[in-house]
Amino acid sequence: MIKRLQSLPAGSFMTNVVLVDAQGRETGLGDKLEVHRSGDLHRAFSIFVFNNSGNLMLQRRAAGKYHSAGLWSNTCCSHPYPGESITAAAHRRLQQEMGFGCILQEVFNFTYRAEVGQGLTEHEYDHVFVGIYSGQPKPSQAEAQDWKWVSLPSLENDIEGNSDRYTSWFKLIMENNSSALTHGLRNLKRLSNP
Repeated sequence: MIKRLQSLPAGSFMTNVVLVDAQGRETGLGDKLEVHRSGDLHRAFSIFVFNNSGNLMLQRRAAGKYHSAGLWSNTCCSHPYPGESITAAAHRRLQQEMGFGCILQEVFNFTYRAEVGQGLTEHEYDHVFVGIYSGQPKPSQAEAQDWKWVSLPSLENDIEGNSDRYTSWFKLIMENNSSALTHGLRNLKRLSNP
C-alpha cells in the first residue's frame, strides 16, 4: 500500500517508510511491514561507529526484531521518518538504539535487495554513515541484545567463515565497501582534529 506524502494522516508516520526511486528521490510513503513484504525500494541508513583504535562497534540484533533477529550487524540501522532528514534520523536512532551520540558523516549510499526471511525483503536505498566514539554504549534491549568492539581484519575473517551470523546488508557493505568506510573514517578524524 503506497501513500502519497500529501495524503498522510497525522500521527501515522511511525509505521511508514519513505519510498524512493533508483536515484533516491522520494516517491511516496508505504506501511513499513507492507513495504518489506512487497520489496518496494525505500530509504534507510546504516551507521558504522569506530573507536579511537579503529575497532568497529557491532550490535547483535534483539531476539524480538521482526527480521534478522539475533544476527550481528553494524552499530545501528533504521529508516527516517517522513519529512525527517537522513542525518537527523541517523542521530536520533543511534541515541535510541545504542544510548549515545557522536559526530556522524555520510560516506556513501548504495542500493541493495536481500531476502531476510519470513517472506520479507529488504530493498533499500541505504545511506552509510561513519562516526567515532570510544565510550560505553547503553543499548536498548528492545533493539540490541549485545554489542562488541571488533577489528576490521578479524571481522572480515569471521564473516568469511561464519556469514550466517551477520545481517545481509552488513555483509554487503563489508564485502564491497570496507575501503570506503576506512577512507570515510580517516576524513572524519581529520575534520574532528584539525
